[in-house]
Parts: sequence; structure tokens; C-alpha cells
Amino acid sequence: MMNQKEQRLGWFQRIEQMHPYETLLYLGMFGSGLIFLFLTVAFLASGVNQLEGYNRHIPFSFLASTFLLVLSGYYATKMRLYYQEERLDKLQSALFTTLILGAVFTLLQFLGWKELSLMGIDFKGIPSGSFLYVLSGIHIFHLLGAMIFALILLAQLNRNQKDEVKSLMLVVNPFEKMRIRLFTVYWRFMDAIWLILFLLFVISF
Repeated sequence: MMNQKEQRLGWFQRIEQMHPYETLLYLGMFGSGLIFLFLTVAFLASGVNQLEGYNRHIPFSFLASTFLLVLSGYYATKMRLYYQEERLDKLQSALFTTLILGAVFTLLQFLGWKELSLMGIDFKGIPSGSFLYVLSGIHIFHLLGAMIFALILLAQLNRNQKDEVKSLMLVVNPFEKMRIRLFTVYWRFMDAIWLILFLLFVISF
């Protein structure tokens, strides 16, 4: 059985073997996680029960967008399977579906803000209401980065599908495999963050 020193060395060796992109992504996810953690603590400290009553309810757009984001996470997970099976057409389709669902999710978030405004919840009102905008807005900002990367991947897949040699190189290239894996990891991370935020929003109402 490995002792603690050997375990620490094992972790350091894994970090050293990571590709720089992989290291940056995990560091970014860690930093983002801290941001959401601090804001969530501030949200809870602001008094979430202030939103109770007054005939207010969780915006329907938030509910619909949550379902779509979970569905997009399913398609993002399928991407890795399609890549391993060398089914580039299915991979491209899953990536496109993930991107579209992400775009609709973003649109629904803006509609959710409008619903909040109609209920009288805005930046000028109670602090906990302001945090609904801040937390969901920062989440959208993080998700947009993944959507831009998805567009780049989609354009590359579309070009490579027209060339059999490039398609073969794409399938056997470890770098491409890593990029797809990192995309799916980050997208599911954003899924998890939003599910936690949505649960807090539901509790606050």
C-alpha cells in the first residue's frame, strides 16, 4: 500500500505529464469553482428567504433552460464515444446539437431575467434578487467560452470530413482526442455548476 509521500509524488507526476492546455483548463475550472463558491456563500448570506412570498416563483425560462442544459450534457458525453468509434458524422452531429442546446439555454436565461424583472426582482431591490442575475450571468459568460470552442471544433470537423486523409489523421491524433475530452469535461462542469445554482434558486423562492 502506498504511503502518503508516494501518493503525493504520484499526483505531481500526473500534473507534470499533463498537456499545457489540460493544465490550464483544470486550473481555470478550479478558479471558476472558487468564484461560484464565494458568490454562492454571499447569496446565502444575503438572506434567500427575502424572495419568499409575494406571489413570486422560479422563472419558467430557468426551468426550461435547465432541462436543455442537462440534455446538452448527454450529447456532449456521446461525443467521446463517437470519437472512439471513429464515427465522425455522429460526432459532428452531437457537437452541433450540444452547441444549439447551449445557445437556446443562453437565450432562455435572458428571458428568465425578463421574468424576474416583471416580478419586481432587479438590481435595485433586495440583495438576494441581485445575486440571481450575477450568478446566472457569470455562468453564461463561462458557457459562452465553451460555445466558441465548439464552433471552432465544428468548423474543423466539417473541413476534415471532406478529406479522407485528414479524417484519418483526426481520428488517430492524440491531441484531437484530448481536445474533445477537455470540451466534454468542461461542458459537464458547467452543467453541474448550473444544477447547483438552480437548486439554490428554487430554494430561495
